[in-house]
Amino acid sequence: MQTTFEFVMPRGYLDPGGLVHRDGVMRLATALDEIEAGRHPRVLENEAYLPVALLARVITRLGTLPAISTQVVENFFASDLAYLEDLYMRLNSAESVVLGATCPLCAGQIEIEVAPLV
Repeated sequence: MQTTFEFVMPRGYLDPGGLVHRDGVMRLATALDEIEAGRHPRVLENEAYLPVALLARVITRLGTLPAISTQVVENFFASDLAYLEDLYMRLNSAESVVLGATCPLCAGQIEIEVAPLV
């Protein structure tokens, strides 16, 4: 059974030294990951912080960074955060995920069903 998955972020994390880190690895989430992330003090203050806490737990490698913390995830570009949230949902969902999208032809709002990766 595959439990880790490589990814490439659309933009990449720009570290304080100016290096961009795009290649990484995400593992499947455990029940404990979801429980502990839900108990994070920042999540208790603001539920919107939950993806940051979860991603900090399940991203096991990002470029040459020695560790992934919530502070690192907080500084992801919005497009990278959205990409990784989608990847997390696809990896950890047993069912298809329905995503909202904008039609490139008519600019109307549509829904797209995306099958899980595993």
